[in-house]
Formats: sequence, structure tokens, C-alpha cells
Amino acid sequence: MGDPAYLTGFGNHFASEAVAGALPVGRNAPQHVPYGLYAEQLSGTAFTAPRSENRRTWLYRLRPAAQHKPFQPYAGGALIGSAPFMQAPVSPNRLRWDPLPMPDQPTDFIDGLTTCGGNGDMASASGCAIHLYASNRSMERRAFFNADGEMLILPQQGSLRIVTELGVMEVAPLHLALIPRGVRFRVEVEGPVRGYICENYGAPFRLPDLGPIGANGLANPRDFETPEAWFEDRDESTEIIQKFQGGLWATTLDHSPFDGVAWHGNLAPCRYDLRRFNTINTVSFDHPDPSIFTVLTSPSETPGTANVDFVIFPPRWMVAEDTFRPPWFHRNVMSEFMGLIEGAYDAKQGGFVPGGASLHNCMNGHGPDKASYDKAVSADLKPQRIENTMAFMVESRHVIRPTRWAMETPLLQSDYDEAWSGFTKASLPE
Repeated sequence: MGDPAYLTGFGNHFASEAVAGALPVGRNAPQHVPYGLYAEQLSGTAFTAPRSENRRTWLYRLRPAAQHKPFQPYAGGALIGSAPFMQAPVSPNRLRWDPLPMPDQPTDFIDGLTTCGGNGDMASASGCAIHLYASNRSMERRAFFNADGEMLILPQQGSLRIVTELGVMEVAPLHLALIPRGVRFRVEVEGPVRGYICENYGAPFRLPDLGPIGANGLANPRDFETPEAWFEDRDESTEIIQKFQGGLWATTLDHSPFDGVAWHGNLAPCRYDLRRFNTINTVSFDHPDPSIFTVLTSPSETPGTANVDFVIFPPRWMVAEDTFRPPWFHRNVMSEFMGLIEGAYDAKQGGFVPGGASLHNCMNGHGPDKASYDKAVSADLKPQRIENTMAFMVESRHVIRPTRWAMETPLLQSDYDEAWSGFTKASLPE
């Protein structure tokens, strides 16, 4: 297959063809498409969405995607769930989990999905779900697409080769992949892999506005990479599995679904190297709000209040004067799910390990553990480089409800509250 080729820019209108002359010129659906290909539009927003918000792509395929038999319920995926999660009452407790173990049987990406929690309602296009994956086998003659939301995929261990209808991406740890709603893909692996997924039911992810920061900084558009057109012409049985209204449904094609010879538009998968994030931080005093680390945001109808924010805590310099430098003690109207891709997180000295996760829901206090606090208040405040780390946060305006699996799995750490034990009472003057 060779190394994939990429086009650069976030949300750009691209045009790409794997065979010269396959892309129609000057129109989307001519009476006679070059080479007898089939023109097909994939719409990620309503036809009437404002031009600045409209996302759609035209594909030119060997066969139309409509050529398939009826979908039937898929027997697998027992641990996959979708909002609304109705476990009641939802616990207000702070929660933390050990990493998902690698499977001991051959397991591909689809069958290796486990839902940790979520919020909102997929039927009303609001909220998100958070999944974990652990896999040790490629998707062989299988493809998947999600009709409920777009998927932000974060490898934590092992690289993924993601084959999509629009092209191929190599996605290693410290990268993210963003797969739009409805785009078919398969995941190929070499050895065991593990990671996280944020399934966004709401407005598609976009780059946050920079406001007073100015024209540059945070995630720069040019660093997002979209694959160039690629296709395979295989007349062999392929299972298609889709996620639709929370359930998994399957059908079988007599050919590969990855037969898009050319495409143009602005609804396309992309990848991003998290190490290219241009971190903004204080050069005077106080620890800024973590919103300065936002990579992508899914806005809600309430300005400034996100349906979902995707935030990272990358390597960076800390130089704040007379300042408690780790994240401060905090209670938040937003709910926060965190994961760790590599290294350690500067507000926890133990228990939060790569592949693990934590959940701090609306208005429940959290912050540094006792060891991190003691270290920070006694530190010599010289410039400090935080290295070899990458944590992330999925933050949402809705409470994130854990699934039954998340509350009953032995991976749930029963002693997490001990992280905040041992703080002594402050001493006031007589």
C-alpha cells in the first residue's frame, strides 16, 4: 500500500484523485462521470447550514454506497453504549480506573470497544460518549461507520493504520484521528493496541477561537493532515457494521467499501500530532485556566459553554512567580474526564497511569493530591520544564454518567478518595 500522503489544513475544501482525470471539473454530478464512476455526496451538516458551518464531500466511487442488503442487529459489541445513560442515580463521587487490559483472544477494533460513560442524547445531537479500546487484530474484511457521531481517536499504546473511504492515515500514540460521522473505515494493527475515543454527538469539532491570543497559537490549522484519495478494487465479501441510535447493525457487501477513486469537499478524516500544539502559558503569576490548552471544541447553543472541549496537558515550561504551579483545587460547573497517554500528570503522584482514566463530575471538588501539594508549596520557583508527559481532558457542560461496566469493573479504584487524605487544618493567628 505504501506510505500515505496527506493534505494540510483543518476544515479546508480539498480536491484529491487517485486516478488522474477521475474528478469532474466545474460541476459535482455531471451526466457522465469520468470512467463511469458514481457521484455521491456525504453531508455532515444540514443542506441549509450557513456556508461557514456547512460540511460536505462529494465522492466518486466504483459503486454507490447505497448498494447493500438490509442491516441486521450485530451480535457483538456487548460493552458498547450510547447516551442517554439511564443508570440512576448517577454517582457524584470522583472516580478513577486502571488501564483496560489487553484481550487474551483475537479481538479487532470493533469488538475491543468498551464504553466508560457519556452524557446528553444522541437522538437530539447533544453530548458525547467516552469509549476505551483494546485490540490485537486488524479488522479483516470488515468496515465500520458511526451514524450517531464523529469519533476522536487517541492511541495510547500501539499505532493504528486507519483506512477510510477518502484515504489512509497512520496514527501513532501522541496523535489524534478525527473520523467524521458516517465515514466508513477499518483499523489495521501490528500487535496489541489500546487507547481512548470521544464520540461527539453535537456540533462537529472545530478549532477554538483565539480572541486576545491573536492570530497564532494553540493548534495551528496547517498541522492537521487529511489523507489524499486512495482506493482498493476488491470483489470480496466485506462485513459493514454501523452504529445507529446506540445499537450495532451489520450487513455484507460483495466488494470493498473503500472504492472512492476521487473526492472533493471539507468533510474528511484528519490526524494531528499533539506535540505540535503551541502551548500558551503565563510569564508572570498565577496558573491560567485549563481552557488555554483546548485543541478542539464542539460548541453548544450557549456561547462560551462547550458541548465538548478536547484539552491536552503537553510538555511545557512553568515560570510563574510566587504561584502554586500545579492545577489548583477546583469545583467546576463543567464535568471532566481525563486520560493519560504517557508519563505522569503534574497534579498526581501515583495511581493515575498511562491508559488509565478519571472522572470529576459537576461541582465535585478535585485538585492535586497531598504529595503533589506538598511538593509544589515547597518547590524552588525557578523555571521548570515539564517533560515526557501527555494527559488529556474531555470537558462537557453535561454531567458524564458512568456506564454500569465502569461502576462494576475491578479496574475502578476503590481508594481514589485517599488521594486527598492527610491535609492538615490551616493555622490561624490567635
